[in-house]
Amino acid sequence: MCGIVGLFLKDKALEPRLGALLSDMLITMTDRGPDSAGIAIYGPSAKGAGKITVQSADPKSDFKGLGAALSKKIGTEVSVDVRATHAVISLAAEKLDTARDALKELRPGITVMGRGESVEIFKEVGLPKDVAERFGIGKMSGTHGIGHTRMATESAVTTFGAHPFSTGPDQCLVHNGSLSNHNNLRRELIKAGLRFETENDTEVAAAYLSHKLAEGQNLGAALESGLSDLDGFYTFVVGTKSGFGVLRDPIACKPAVMAETDEYVAFGSEYRALVGLPGIANARVWEPEPATVYFWEH
Repeated sequence: MCGIVGLFLKDKALEPRLGALLSDMLITMTDRGPDSAGIAIYGPSAKGAGKITVQSADPKSDFKGLGAALSKKIGTEVSVDVRATHAVISLAAEKLDTARDALKELRPGITVMGRGESVEIFKEVGLPKDVAERFGIGKMSGTHGIGHTRMATESAVTTFGAHPFSTGPDQCLVHNGSLSNHNNLRRELIKAGLRFETENDTEVAAAYLSHKLAEGQNLGAALESGLSDLDGFYTFVVGTKSGFGVLRDPIACKPAVMAETDEYVAFGSEYRALVGLPGIANARVWEPEPATVYFWEH
């Protein structure tokens, strides 16, 4: 049992409140998963600029001098914004993959949480309230975001088991459920060139969608493909740079509720995650249908 939330803003006036609204939604879901929590925020981006969110168990050592070392290694200017156990590295978008490879050599203790032009991902062991406060999520602005609070059932309680999982540029996924064919899919995706950091089935789902997006499908089509290729019980909420998608398996035994107004689209594992949103009393509220793709894009 886990809690997942998502918020896709249509009204630009709400963008400064995205982090605060999403944090409150996730905190409401705390009792569905007190082990670890994470949030992905899709924030402002500049043309040609990219960023990498990284995590370290020893940030004092790993982040010291990181900007200078990475800049020298990849031959371009970078900046490093340290936020507790995480840091956001800003650099030219064309250098994202080069920098990711260089980080493994320069700082083996660092793990890449996400990369792209707009996404920042923060996740750690602990309650949603503590995780949100630790990284200042409530002060972040953006166009859309997703969050997850986890109750571990099949793997250890670690930062690396926390969601969201990101396996492609500006793409990430949160998941409530369990995939039964993730080992076979992982092997096939590795052959296709995908990288994995954990044994978590959710990372396989994220990589599957990354692979489909890389093949040229949009998020809606990639989710549609998942209905035939992903076995198990699942509710997915997915983000891309411009899109926001939801998919439940054909049986749909995992709880889910959605709301839409002229200002936003929102998702929660339970309705109580949505009650603090502006205008919720006048929203269209519904339970997403099984095996049905819901997809919005800016």
